[in-house]
Amino acid sequence: MPTRRDLLFLFLLPAVAPALAAPSASALQSPVGLWQTFDDHTGQPRGLVRIFEYQGRLYGDIARVLDTDKGGAVCVKCTDDRKDKPVLGLQIIRNLVPNGDGWSGGTILDPENGTTYRCSIHLADGGRKLILRGYVGISLFGRSQTWVRVG
Repeated sequence: MPTRRDLLFLFLLPAVAPALAAPSASALQSPVGLWQTFDDHTGQPRGLVRIFEYQGRLYGDIARVLDTDKGGAVCVKCTDDRKDKPVLGLQIIRNLVPNGDGWSGGTILDPENGTTYRCSIHLADGGRKLILRGYVGISLFGRSQTWVRVG
């Protein structure tokens, strides 16, 4: 026979479960977390990038590659310390610092072509989306991507 405590738990679980599964409000104010990336050409999900903070700067590693054919790929075209390193776990975002409502001053690597771009990011949709801009020279000469928070 269920106890009063068990019944209370079962009664409150539907109300509490969404809050347990969703990122906290403070987490939504920071880009730290896990982000779903998308292919520029097809719009299909491409992988997951984990953004983390270290010594006041943001960095991002490839946490998952969704294309199983590329899961064991290495960054052949990279020209720095990431050359010939596995794409899975590769640090593609480096040294972003807070700047107004976003973060900038760092770089992002495109492992497909080995090119490193200057980078700026900012949160959108209440912290559920990340707008990332990679560029050469000034921000006008670049492209933007929208990533979606998954954790």
